[in-house]
Amino acid sequence: MQKLTNPETNRYWKEVVDTIQDGVMLVDPEGLILSVNRAFEEITGYTKEEILGKPCTILNCSSCEIARKDKQCYCCSMFDKGQLRKQKCALVHKDGRVINIVKNASVLRDGRGQVTGAVETMTDITDLIEKETQIENYRRELAAEDSFHGMIGRSAAMQKLFDLIINAARSDAPVIVYGESGTGKEMVSKAIHEEGLRRGGPFIKVNCAALNESLLESELFGHVKGAFTGAFREREGRFEAAHTGDIFLDEIGDLPLSTQIKLLRVLEEKVIERVGDQRAIPVDVRIITATNRQLHDLVGRGAFREDLFYRINVIPIWVPPLRRRLEDIPLLADSFFRRVRLKSEKPINGISNSALELLSSCPWPGNVRELRSAFEYAFVSCSGAVIEPHHFPQHILRPKAQARPHELSSEKIEDVKKQRLTNALRQSHGNQSETAKILGISRTSVWSQIKRFGIDPKVFAR
Repeated sequence: MQKLTNPETNRYWKEVVDTIQDGVMLVDPEGLILSVNRAFEEITGYTKEEILGKPCTILNCSSCEIARKDKQCYCCSMFDKGQLRKQKCALVHKDGRVINIVKNASVLRDGRGQVTGAVETMTDITDLIEKETQIENYRRELAAEDSFHGMIGRSAAMQKLFDLIINAARSDAPVIVYGESGTGKEMVSKAIHEEGLRRGGPFIKVNCAALNESLLESELFGHVKGAFTGAFREREGRFEAAHTGDIFLDEIGDLPLSTQIKLLRVLEEKVIERVGDQRAIPVDVRIITATNRQLHDLVGRGAFREDLFYRINVIPIWVPPLRRRLEDIPLLADSFFRRVRLKSEKPINGISNSALELLSSCPWPGNVRELRSAFEYAFVSCSGAVIEPHHFPQHILRPKAQARPHELSSEKIEDVKKQRLTNALRQSHGNQSETAKILGISRTSVWSQIKRFGIDPKVFAR
């Protein structure tokens, strides 16, 4: 093998140093910069031609500034200590930006032990610091003074709701949460779990409207191998997964009658049977249900079992619609504004008073979920520093002559929901995913509303 000459060795070392992702700087005992690598140029903004021969103080490093206060000279205290390890500090980029770095440094000595200089490496952690700041802002947002398990409101209606949640959590009886779509029924159920006796156990969620009858039974109770086509292995159901905890059955009003019978047995006997099996499996769960439908009416029409209704309706909780707590809109608006700004990182400073007045005059048939989606839209459409009324979706910009939200009856709200759904389906030509995006709700909610209002999406197809 051919032996490398000294110049070749130096060239290879230079290539190695230039491939390192951390900045590398070599200085003499007076702090004059002798050599830097490519990463150093990228981190600081200075080229080699600009920086070589200059004192390292040109970087305005915060740790060096602290060290110089003691010695009143350009010599870094590192030359006394011999090294620096994992020191967090900040330097000033050529364009004036502050760059957060982690610095490591070591003194270089010759064969006689005399100091000949020092080598320093720097790792850019600016992005990491920004992410840590963002996470801290999220934590502060979640721990907001007017927030209760993520639910925001200081109105009398919301304070009453929070009290009901705490009281319901102290019991192990079934709870049913009533409320319109988008009011936060799932958040209420999660708060009951987190405040309750079973908070150390699992919290399992099932949307009863999202699956057909056969799939729903398998999802709830599990199945054995060969129970049906495609059942290639044994599967645990959600009730078994929720053992010692809480199970949340959303859209309970859409539960098929055959499944209602099995659910009634779970409530009465505390056992389940997997699909395709006759073995009784004991389960210890508390059931929390939710619906945006009138179960009394469903019972009267024979669509919901009366005995099951009385079993799940032990502790009823009603979540107020947004139009019944208009005084909470400024709080919600501020919260959604800050959360969306954290995610979007757009330089938007606030919401105009006229925009807040607009938000307070809307009926919000989609409730809090619709308000949150409106802010997502506003951040996309706003190119200035302040969100104005015209930045919100068109369906929110309605004439002031319309009825005030508190004058709308529940029947009128249902009419508004049906009309909005019909308009969105027409706009999307019957595409349910596109309809969900237009309305700012989930595809499951769109499917549920189509089913409830008896609308055929094919009518709107191209």
